[in-house]
Amino acid sequence: MGRVFRFDQDVDTDQIIASQYLLYPTIDEMKVHTFESLNGDFAKEVRPGDFVVASDNFGCGSSREQAASVLKALGVKAVFARSFARIFYRNAINIGLPAIVCRDLYDHVREGDQISFDLEGGKVFANGQEYACTALPVHLQKILNQGGLIASLDKEDA
Repeated sequence: MGRVFRFDQDVDTDQIIASQYLLYPTIDEMKVHTFESLNGDFAKEVRPGDFVVASDNFGCGSSREQAASVLKALGVKAVFARSFARIFYRNAINIGLPAIVCRDLYDHVREGDQISFDLEGGKVFANGQEYACTALPVHLQKILNQGGLIASLDKEDA
């Protein structure tokens, strides 16, 4: 179980982590500025195991991998959205952050609600209801479970 942090449509990568913070040398230094322009308290309030739930086109804008990385570094367990920008989706999977298309969830949860999810089954549980999400193929689930693409490839080479 984790809490919901809810965001509207077209959240771009600059809103996730603004470009001026990309000059910081580490993700740990960047992460305290996550969603700063949309929710100045996000980085202070989010806890490991919490979730981001958004409307359409989450992660649009630039190709910066740091947008997915700061969310993972803060302990966000997964991002659910009606749709994702392709590059954010790919970056999230590459670093081991589940990015799950769940079309109905956004309309049925509010900020602070408690939810849980079943990655293998493609289901989210919120407010006594079950919501179907796009179930990821087994090979993508394996990549996520191993911590991302590079970690997965490293394990295959071992």
